[in-house]
Parts: sequence; structure tokens; C-alpha cells
Amino acid sequence: MADDQTRPVSLLAPFKGQKPPAPTWFDAAIAQAPDRSLIEADGARIELLTWGEVGKPGLLFLHGNGAHADWWSFIAPFFAKDWRVAAISWAGMGDSDWREAYSGESFAAEIFAAVEAAGLEAGGVKPILVGHSFGGFPTLYCAALHADRLRGVVMADSSIQPPEKRWKGPPPRPDAANRVYETLEEALGRFRLAPPQPCENLYIADFIARRSLKEVDGGWTWKFDPAIWQRFKMPDLGDLLTRIACPAALMWGERSNLMHAETLDYMIAQMPKDVLLLPLPDADHHVMIDQPLAFVAGLRGLLAAWA
Repeated sequence: MADDQTRPVSLLAPFKGQKPPAPTWFDAAIAQAPDRSLIEADGARIELLTWGEVGKPGLLFLHGNGAHADWWSFIAPFFAKDWRVAAISWAGMGDSDWREAYSGESFAAEIFAAVEAAGLEAGGVKPILVGHSFGGFPTLYCAALHADRLRGVVMADSSIQPPEKRWKGPPPRPDAANRVYETLEEALGRFRLAPPQPCENLYIADFIARRSLKEVDGGWTWKFDPAIWQRFKMPDLGDLLTRIACPAALMWGERSNLMHAETLDYMIAQMPKDVLLLPLPDADHHVMIDQPLAFVAGLRGLLAAWA
């Protein structure tokens, strides 16, 4: 996500609005531009990106809090030859509408609206969901409550703490407004990853940062709804772990500051015994940014196990 309300940690300020150099594989991936559309889900317009041919097995990527569908635009093309691939921006994020209230069921509605609109079931098989961080929570919700509609789910660095350790959410923000910056350069200079972590692949940070911003009167501001956590309800996530009813996998960055041993032990103990486990070496929380090619390889392996 991008948010500078608490501390001005800068990743991109040294580039002064210029794009950092990127490797050939990244440029080739983002050159495979997705088809873009807005679909309706539970009364909101939801941003949908698609790659690959309708009729191939369906794969839906789901981003984390404060992010957007283009967090997957350099990952999804690696799967487009063999899969019908899609990504959405959750309501309240990216170019999707904001809601008065957010819930597990409204996010599930967005998932299955995308499945239908993208033709992810057109090949006659159920889709697979891949959710990163916060995106793993609606993924888990569907694995527990809508498992009959899924072939499998992957939760990528989606941290569910033991009950006594759980975060109670951020304090209320009465203003509930994102800051407006006079220039795009200034806004890009305030982009950071949350939770804070190192980032060696600044060309990825720049790519997602530019798509995290929108032009408004007076300058540039972030796209996400800053009040989403104050209007969000989800069933107990620990209980949902015990109710997973379709093939599932858990991926995480071995350096992730959200996936400590205590958290992993709790999650693994709650989940069914046949859940596949895949730690990604030399990766922090944002696994697809830290180790994008290793993430692709690891996910390919998980998908092959369900072939």
C-alpha cells in the first residue's frame, strides 16, 4: 500500500519523478498489457484486468490493502499462456468505487463477479484464487464459505495472528482524507510500502506507485479509501482457517515481519493438515516485489500440484 500519514519514509524521492531502470524481463512483462474494464459487483464498479484466452483454466489475483490490480501486472503475464488470468482492484482501492461499508460477503461478491466477467470458468473447471496480504482474507473467506465454487486458493503472506496477539485496527481518523500533493513528483517521493520494509526492486515500486495515484483539483492524491478499516467487517479469521474446504496453500516471505514463527505455528495448527506450505527465501512481506521471479516459480509449482 501507499500511505504517508504516519511517517515520511521515502523510496522514490531520490529519482525526482524519473523511472528507475528496469530489467528486460520486467519490461517484457508489462508490455503484455491487460484488457481493462469496470464490472458491477454488489452495487459498486470494480476494476478488472485480464490476460490470456477465455476457455483456459481460470486464475484470479487479489491484492493487499491500499494496493490495486496493477500490483499483478508484472506477474500475471507469466501465466497467460496456460491460464485465463484476471486481477481486480477491491472496492475502495485502485480505480474501483468506494463503499459505505465493506464486508467479507461484499468482497466475495467482487471475486465471483470477476470470475464471471473474465470467463474464468469458461473452460469447464473452477478457478483458483491467489490473495496477497489483506487479499488473502477474502480468499480465505471464500475457501471456507464458498469452497464449492473454487478449485483451490493460495494465501501469500496473509498474516492471521493468535487471538491474544491480534491487531485491533488503526485509530479512527476523523478527517478520513488522503493528502493532496501539488506535483506527481512530490507524491511519488512520499510512496512507501506498508508495513515498512526494504525494497531493492525500485522499478517495481515506481510502477505500482504511479498507478496508486490520481489527479485531482490541486494536484495528486492516493486512490484508496483511507477509512476502509473503520467500515470493514469480517468473521473471525482464525475460525475461518479451520473451515477451509478446498485445496489450499500458504506462501510467505522468510523475512516477513508479519509471519513470525508464532504466527506460522498458529496458522498451520488451525488449517487442514493437507495445506501446502511454501516459504520464499530472501523475501519480506511483499513477496511479489521482493522476489518476483521466485514467486512465479513457486506459484507454478503449487498450481502444478493441483493440475
